[in-house]
Amino acid sequence: MAVELVSRGFRTATADQAEEIFAFATNPFLGLIVGTLASALTQSSSAVTSITVGLVGGGLPVATAVPIIMGANVGTSLTSTLVSLASMGDKEAFKRALGAATILDMFNIFCVIIFLPLEILFHPLQTAAGYLARFFIGDYSLSIGDYNFVRAATSPVVGFFRGIASNFPEPFDGLFLIFVGVIVIISAIYFISKLLKVVLVGRAKDIFEIAVGRGPIAGIAAGMFMTILVQSSTTTTCLIVPLAAAGVMTLQQVYPFTLGANIGTTVTAILAATAISGDTEVYALQIAMVHFLFNFFGVLIIFCISFMYRIPIFLAVTFASMASERKYLAFVYIIGVFFVIPGFFLGVTKLFG
Repeated sequence: MAVELVSRGFRTATADQAEEIFAFATNPFLGLIVGTLASALTQSSSAVTSITVGLVGGGLPVATAVPIIMGANVGTSLTSTLVSLASMGDKEAFKRALGAATILDMFNIFCVIIFLPLEILFHPLQTAAGYLARFFIGDYSLSIGDYNFVRAATSPVVGFFRGIASNFPEPFDGLFLIFVGVIVIISAIYFISKLLKVVLVGRAKDIFEIAVGRGPIAGIAAGMFMTILVQSSTTTTCLIVPLAAAGVMTLQQVYPFTLGANIGTTVTAILAATAISGDTEVYALQIAMVHFLFNFFGVLIIFCISFMYRIPIFLAVTFASMASERKYLAFVYIIGVFFVIPGFFLGVTKLFG
């Protein structure tokens, strides 16, 4: 429902200015920075990707949205890094916790370095996601276009808010729908995550305990299913940081577990895409599939190639060792990576772009 509101609101608000807005947003680095900042501020890549799905459903080009999805992956790991600060009183525990918290940062940044240039030049993720989207929404036997129960259930609510929005002049009618949709998305993901965490965290821990010691594939699977259960990669990664600090989990166990969480979190955007109706529904599903393929191929390529696999571990261990000796570096890292650097480049891009 909320995603449909964002989609319709964006379509309404940009009816006459879409070309200018899209031209401004075509800089891929701007999209990457916006995604990083938005995810860091909301602390939910699921919220940012769901909102992005809604914007694509409203007409935002898929190519423009791809870097936003990549940036959302980077920004979402801020919470786990903040959680690691609770162990600052114990040097060794802090070193283990910070290494566990930042390894996903290093992995996601490494993925962006690999995939963003490829996507700018050749669009492999966008192309592959387009085939997948058309397979599920189109003339194929597996088409879900005629069986969208989510859309049918939420249509009355969407109609109610569209009725309210009709009382506002343009473009405030569309902006109102976007505002309501964004608030509902963030609130829904927050409360659903909290509820599922209470209900399923015991089950998730059982999955974790079964997977520990059974190898990296089991760790990836456990992280993926645990994240699907609680609908939040932030929750998943935050749960394992204290375990790493206590020495219950090694960094070699944390690494595949967080990669699985990266894949599991893409389910939210795919579900959100089913709420989009009309001519743009295939594009909404396409950008959701981009999110899945970006994380899946990132794991497949980096995790399966030995020298690439070791790079995020080396970077996380090196930084954690430095920050355990000079604790102020942890704060410099958090403020710099998630806010100052993206904000600086966002300002420069807007000024000279």
